[in-house]
Amino acid sequence: MALPDIGLNSYLALSAMLFTVGVIGVLARRNAIIVFMCIELMLNSVNLTLVAFSSYQGNSTGQVLVFFVMAVAAAEAAVGLAIVIALFRNKQTINIDEINIMKW
Repeated sequence: MALPDIGLNSYLALSAMLFTVGVIGVLARRNAIIVFMCIELMLNSVNLTLVAFSSYQGNSTGQVLVFFVMAVAAAEAAVGLAIVIALFRNKQTINIDEINIMKW
């Protein structure tokens, strides 16, 4: 029994749902770690779209671009975690609403 082919529209719908969940998470949550996780979710949904279009068109340009997006996501995660750790050491919280480093 052969599995049915999954079309481009299914990948795009899944990617749109993942991106929407990420945007809602960034806007609704106040925990810095969860916000970074939602940003990663949005980047991964963009990666899924790039791979889907690349596969649909039959070239590898989108798949190569995914590696650059993954590198940016890794750098963002490393720098973001370092910032969160530094803020937690100074303010004893990672709640975004309670952190205001611009005040004296």
